[in-house]
Amino acid sequence: MTTLRVMVDDLVGDHPRGSRRYTEELTRQLIATAPPGCDVEAIVSAVGDETLADLRQRLPGAGSITRLPLARRELALAWQSGLSVGGPLGMLHAPTLLAPLRRHDRGVSAEQLAVTIHDTLAWTHPSSLGSAAAAWTKAMTRRARKFADAVVVPTHAVADRLSDRFDFGDRIRVIGGAPATTLRLPADADERAERLGLSDRYALTLGTIEPRKGVADLIRAVALPDAQEMPLLIVGPDRLGETSASGVAAAAGLPEDRVRALGRLDDADFAVVLDRATVFVFPSVAEGFGLPVVEAFKFGLPVIHSDDPALVEVAGGAGLAVERPAGETDAGYPERLAAAIGRVLSDDGLRSRLRVLASDRARAFSWRDSAERLWQLHADL
Repeated sequence: MTTLRVMVDDLVGDHPRGSRRYTEELTRQLIATAPPGCDVEAIVSAVGDETLADLRQRLPGAGSITRLPLARRELALAWQSGLSVGGPLGMLHAPTLLAPLRRHDRGVSAEQLAVTIHDTLAWTHPSSLGSAAAAWTKAMTRRARKFADAVVVPTHAVADRLSDRFDFGDRIRVIGGAPATTLRLPADADERAERLGLSDRYALTLGTIEPRKGVADLIRAVALPDAQEMPLLIVGPDRLGETSASGVAAAAGLPEDRVRALGRLDDADFAVVLDRATVFVFPSVAEGFGLPVVEAFKFGLPVIHSDDPALVEVAGGAGLAVERPAGETDAGYPERLAAAIGRVLSDDGLRSRLRVLASDRARAFSWRDSAERLWQLHADL
């Protein structure tokens, strides 16, 4: 029996939505698509018995779940230092950079190690991660350059950015993600829409108020005449430090009912909000994949996004791309976003065409396909 071990630590604790979802969906599909004679085991840091039991329920079909002797923080520091924790590697797949990156010999011990690098924010936008997380990411990427047998990235855009900084040779593989299988319209959609206070028409976005996400620019955009007084709903936290969505809206002269932050939503509520939106706008200026765009495609939404290379790649021409700010002195981004919103709202043909393109593009993303490609990657190794 050949065993693939998957590091699933991002399923426990307060990890970002995208990272947690990626790890769970990918691991479930690796289990479901295991070739004959192969199985999947999970690895996690030192967690409590209750958390371990929850993991077993969330990953049905996993051969076993190995609990390592160190908690996540200590484990991350130990692996950053190259310390051996948890015994032999075996065939290991890490959905992040949290992995035992150390010297090994595939030819002698049949060990192999693939890690995943989702973006290059540690270099381009380190403040988005925080100084400690950015430093750890850089250190682990250097270890991946030395010791990883393969590096999985979600887009060619990330592959190109990484290759500009590190020589990974032919070890980089581009394998993207997909919308969550749990993101589907619930039977009580009408009741949820009423509870959420959804109107007949609104623009929707997802993200925090941090500068990289462009949400503040989008709020300023809906204050402009081109946006045709379209209400804006924001899925995500309302505040970052001293800045809040409501504060940006007030400064732009918008009435209170024009911009509303919904906070974090569960999948059922998010599906309802997506299903009833008029247009989805993703103004982020730097991404590794752009899962929200794919999620909007799943619901056939007209999508407006920035011309960040990863978003352009993922959208595949199914969205309307808007030029990002050329620099800190470029203050025209809200105007360009407003113009794009106005085009979509005013042109019925364009809106219908974008809906058709969105539905078609959504079919290109499948967790099953991602898992099968990862099994092939490990077979090639």
